[in-house]
Amino acid sequence: MSLKSRLVVRFLIAFVVVGGLLFVPAGSLKFWQGWVYLAIWFVPSLFAFPYFYKHDPELVERRLQRKEKIREQKLIMKMVYVVYVIAFLLPGFDHRFGWSHLPFGITVFSQVLVFGGYLTTLWVMKVNSFAASTIQVEPGQQVICSGPYRVVRHPMYAGICAMWLFTSLALGSYFTMPAFVLLIPLIVLRLLNEEKVLRQELPGYSEYCLRTRFRLVPLLW
Repeated sequence: MSLKSRLVVRFLIAFVVVGGLLFVPAGSLKFWQGWVYLAIWFVPSLFAFPYFYKHDPELVERRLQRKEKIREQKLIMKMVYVVYVIAFLLPGFDHRFGWSHLPFGITVFSQVLVFGGYLTTLWVMKVNSFAASTIQVEPGQQVICSGPYRVVRHPMYAGICAMWLFTSLALGSYFTMPAFVLLIPLIVLRLLNEEKVLRQELPGYSEYCLRTRFRLVPLLW
């Protein structure tokens, strides 16, 4: 298939899968938190990915790749997918059985933070054309130190962790938060292995690490 066709198919599959994980356990489409969450993810994508397709198709190609080549990354991503599916199933059950009763303001505030995390990932893709979905170093790849890379070395992971940290609350659930929080240590493992690869294969990355001290959280780590 062409790049455009694969992009459209991947978008539709992601929408159906995430929507199914949210609404099937809920047993109802009257799950407004789920609809808002889908909008946070997919409405910006309707504008962002056509933009990247037009202005940076190489980035789109890299983002569509899913097959990891490094053994450690294959194992980490398998664990991520398992926890991800379980975590996204739980808020629907919470909605169906009424386990949590969040104040409206907390839910909306969390949705705003999830939206901010997702915008951060899009910002990273705008700044770094080599922001692939898999861990790899390509010929001609350079160290990026502008934009969010001035603050932390892995700003996309920072945005993703912010999204996962507040997803349960954004979906109206207290009790499912541990499942989403469990994804963050897996991201840390992925990050540490990625840094090992980048130090070995990407010229200038070790020097960049000396200038930008923090990996994921400014002033902390």
